[in-house]
Amino acid sequence: MEEIEAFADETVFRNEENGYTVLTVKCGRTRVSAVGVMPPIAPGEKLRITGEWVEHPIYGRQIKVSGCEVEQPTTLSGIEKYLSSGMIRGIGPATAKLLIKAFGEQTLDVLCSEPEKLMDVQGIGPKRAKMIAESYAEQAQQREAMVFLQSYGVTPSLAVKIYKQYGENVQTVIRQNPYRLVEDIEGIGFKTADKIAASLGVEPDSEHRLGAGVKHALSEATNGAGHCYLPRAELSGYAQRLLGNDMEAIERTIDSLILSRQLIAQVLPGEGEDTVAVYLPRTYHAEVDVARRLREMIDAMPATMALDLSMQIDALEREEGVAFHPQQRRAIETAVRSGMSVITGGPGTGKTTIIKCIIRLLSMGGEIALAAPTGRAAKRMSEACGMEAKTIHRLLEYGGEEGDFARGQDNPLEMDTLIIDEMSMVDIFLMRSLLRALVPGTRLIMVGDSDQLPSVGAGNVLRDILDSKVIPAVELTEIFRQDEQSMIVYNAHRINHGEAPRLNAKGSDFFFERAASPADAAKKIVSLCATRLPGFLGLNPVRQMQVLSPTKKGECGVWMLNQMLQAQFNPAHSGKAERVRGDTVFREGDKVMQTRNNYQLKWKREGVFAWEEGQGVFNGDIGFITAIDEQERTMQVQFDDDRIADYEGADIDDLDLAYCISVHKSQGSEFPVVVMPAVGGPPMLLTRNLLYTAVTRARRLVMLVGREAAIDQMIANVNTRRRYSALCWRLTELMRL
Repeated sequence: MEEIEAFADETVFRNEENGYTVLTVKCGRTRVSAVGVMPPIAPGEKLRITGEWVEHPIYGRQIKVSGCEVEQPTTLSGIEKYLSSGMIRGIGPATAKLLIKAFGEQTLDVLCSEPEKLMDVQGIGPKRAKMIAESYAEQAQQREAMVFLQSYGVTPSLAVKIYKQYGENVQTVIRQNPYRLVEDIEGIGFKTADKIAASLGVEPDSEHRLGAGVKHALSEATNGAGHCYLPRAELSGYAQRLLGNDMEAIERTIDSLILSRQLIAQVLPGEGEDTVAVYLPRTYHAEVDVARRLREMIDAMPATMALDLSMQIDALEREEGVAFHPQQRRAIETAVRSGMSVITGGPGTGKTTIIKCIIRLLSMGGEIALAAPTGRAAKRMSEACGMEAKTIHRLLEYGGEEGDFARGQDNPLEMDTLIIDEMSMVDIFLMRSLLRALVPGTRLIMVGDSDQLPSVGAGNVLRDILDSKVIPAVELTEIFRQDEQSMIVYNAHRINHGEAPRLNAKGSDFFFERAASPADAAKKIVSLCATRLPGFLGLNPVRQMQVLSPTKKGECGVWMLNQMLQAQFNPAHSGKAERVRGDTVFREGDKVMQTRNNYQLKWKREGVFAWEEGQGVFNGDIGFITAIDEQERTMQVQFDDDRIADYEGADIDDLDLAYCISVHKSQGSEFPVVVMPAVGGPPMLLTRNLLYTAVTRARRLVMLVGREAAIDQMIANVNTRRRYSALCWRLTELMRL
């Protein structure tokens, strides 16, 4: 890390949203480029830059800025250059000359302390003088805030976010309660706020610190582990480990937060003793609302239809040339005769065939809509059923702030039947939004695989509904006859039943390759994807094959495999544009994934007659970088469903390389070929249902690489982390009323 003194010469590029700047500076007699997040800088200003020198393949030597202090220009030429830059509203080159002539080296002091003197200059009246003074003060405040924040270890990019949130009040807000940053600023966690607070002299037993720590502990349990609540004893222990305070102080804080309704506590009956469940208000209200609305839907179930249903199914069998297994027939009858129903089963059990039959039987009874949680799942459902399926977000007509759907209780969906696939992926918040948009009496058919991993978000909706037994449900366990030859289907069911899969059987589509170590496994995975499997199958290795990993870290984790696969399939090239973001280098042609819901990001898609426009790109969407503009610092991504979105500034932080993705992120997707390391790792991650979920993502071939013992360990590990959710209890309690 080096520190240089330089004078600003010219701003080549600046993104006002995140402060990213490309700046030419004079360092002695030479001009160099400085790139990074900086406050607004005008020509002539003196800078103290901290950073490291890097060699850009196109633009040559430049300093990558990690910190930048700005000093006001002191020379007449520097002051004139600064005022002529256009950064201060109301001052251009001609006015700058007049101000220098009137006030000389005191010009900036006049702007700061005596702006009324500006009216002494020819051509400047009261209105213009006020505009100039306000603009200059705004610039000064932003710089002062940036210096203040960076002095406490806040990165320049986060400093820009914080200033945009609080404006001129930034220092007052943070000095009063630095822990507000955790709730108000995305990207700032408790540890960052705690570090700032310590620098400001906030005591470890501060009320603000204790309250923020307890809420952060519960938020992490909700957002990170998928819990709807934590038992009070677990919350206390987690908060104590995070904060380091004595348990008495933690307990007092929890009591205080419950009394002020910042947390909600409810006693839940248990087998041995009752549990005091502690919720964040948003999660509590979502869970209660889902239970209440499901009860309303049950009470308003549409009348039984199709008295000759058995005969109609017989006719469909003759027409389609199929013979339904008794389980499948019961699932069809349950869905058609019930206002709400659940159909669950593993691969090869005929869920898609059943959905198609249900659509045929209900098509005369009104409008039918299909939906799924992700774009990939919706696309697969559309192709399988021969009619349009939408993502749940698109069905609810998302637009605006998070959770702001156009469809809701005041503007409900107009349909007679809704069929939702991949229900295991639906969390408590999305379920609430969906139920709010359904009119009681709408037929709701939920389809999924309850043995897959639960939703990434909070809750265990599908499992809770099944366990409550308040909604008619059929579990499909028999493998559908057409899929009996598939070892993928056969082994998936063996894994689910705790049995070892059959590996490398003759004519199989399920293979295993031994590797001596995780590093050896990683090399073999790259070789398999680059040459061996594409040559054997005749598939595009990037678009039709997907590497999955159970872990993010390690030699066979998502991060390392992505770097190796990117180097193989899309290496650096002098004519290929790049964009560096953190530790990731993005290149044109890279396969990428959206890692969180971005409800504001706009997209367009070419339609038959015109371009379709919309907004919202969601967690798990996969696409390819089609263009990078290095000057404008933007990236264009085209997703699998042909949506094209332009990324700039902080939006790019939501993208990751997707040559390899985690098994959790693969939920709802299906790929021709799945390749996965099996090399061991943390038991809490390597579970039976994770292996089952990974295997069931593949259509044509599964390739596991590693050790048989690691596969056996995953199958034996059924100690999946319990999700704390009370939806099952709430449903059963409501049905007793």
